[in-house]
Amino acid sequence: MIMNIILVGQNHGRSRVLSLNAGGILAAALLLLTLVAACGWAGYHYAMSRVADRPVVPQFILAQWQQSLEEQQRALDRVERTSREQVDAMTLRLGEMQGRLLRLDALGQRFIENAAVASEEFNFDEPPAVGGPEEALGGESFSTPELSAMISQLDQRISDREQQLRLLDTLMSNRRLEDERFVAGRPITWGWLSSRYGYRSDPFTGKRTWHDGVDLAGKDGSDIIAVAAGVVTFSAERHGYGNLVEIDHGDGLVTRYAHAKELVVAQGDVVQKGQVVAKMGSTGRSTGPHVHFEVLQNGKSKDPVKYIQRASR
Repeated sequence: MIMNIILVGQNHGRSRVLSLNAGGILAAALLLLTLVAACGWAGYHYAMSRVADRPVVPQFILAQWQQSLEEQQRALDRVERTSREQVDAMTLRLGEMQGRLLRLDALGQRFIENAAVASEEFNFDEPPAVGGPEEALGGESFSTPELSAMISQLDQRISDREQQLRLLDTLMSNRRLEDERFVAGRPITWGWLSSRYGYRSDPFTGKRTWHDGVDLAGKDGSDIIAVAAGVVTFSAERHGYGNLVEIDHGDGLVTRYAHAKELVVAQGDVVQKGQVVAKMGSTGRSTGPHVHFEVLQNGKSKDPVKYIQRASR
């Protein structure tokens, strides 16, 4: 196979003819392919060098992304700081509430000790028993606002209970005080009534005389006790009474315990109901061991038997 190639020149219209056989045609084709491949390779490397020198993403977009990331990080820091502050605040409130609950438990224990409530019904040393069926999905955790609202509600309920229990404690204290100050019962632990209140025959003269109290006879040296709480206003010897203890119970009410062998309390002492104030004896104008018991209301004597009988009501 022979290929003729005619070359025409621009000058004078002359032409030349090149004859190529099969081998020449093949060599020319290979040369052409080699030139195309070399140009392609050179173009690729040139393009890659241009891309490497120039960033894929523009610089201003990278700056915007960086600024956005920094703002997001600052927002996360604020959220973390706020959450930590909320947790710290709730922890502090829980600590305060625990302290208040301890005081409530102490008040409740006082009510039990004072028999205000039955110890079988309330046990303030142990948490209350609770229970119920478990949810199939296990329930959901509370959010921070929900938990904060629950703590606020619990705080309000504790405040209400504190106020109620303080009021109840005050009322009970006043009641106990009134009970302590309530004049009732006998001033002795053992003995009998040997002389009543009112007119009687005087044991020394036999004449009809007025007796301002009652006489309760008993064993020499036995206890004489206060029939109510009060303040000792006199504890010494007095003419006719022998060794005398006088107690002021308030509201103008005074009791006297006379003819004592020994005085146990002193003037100014605060005594409780049932406390021993003296020992029975026979000092002063007396015929034997007994206690002369008087009750005075605003300076006027009253029949002590009425106050003694209060204890049995």
